[in-house]
Amino acid sequence: MDAQLKRGLLDVCVLAAIRQEDSYGYRIIKDLKPYIALSESTLYTVLKRLELAGLLTVRTSEHEGRLRKYYHITKAGLGRIEDFKDEWREVMAIYQFVSKEDPER
Repeated sequence: MDAQLKRGLLDVCVLAAIRQEDSYGYRIIKDLKPYIALSESTLYTVLKRLELAGLLTVRTSEHEGRLRKYYHITKAGLGRIEDFKDEWREVMAIYQFVSKEDPER
């Protein structure tokens, strides 16, 4: 898969994982596991990129005596998910065109 495409898909998957409620790294990986394999190092790179882009915010909270970072999707992050859905409709239309059987075969 093209690296840029995969990067964009990972970004949207992570945003979707925190769309309903704030979450933290391990839980995000667990929530995404049925859909996409994501290492801890890759996740934290994605989270930092999304934070710098203003698509999520981070807060630190104590949990069982340890500090844990919680990620919250911003309005811009929600907008990115909607943009992705619109873009994906176009990608699917192109896929259907490309996948048509050649009538000469």
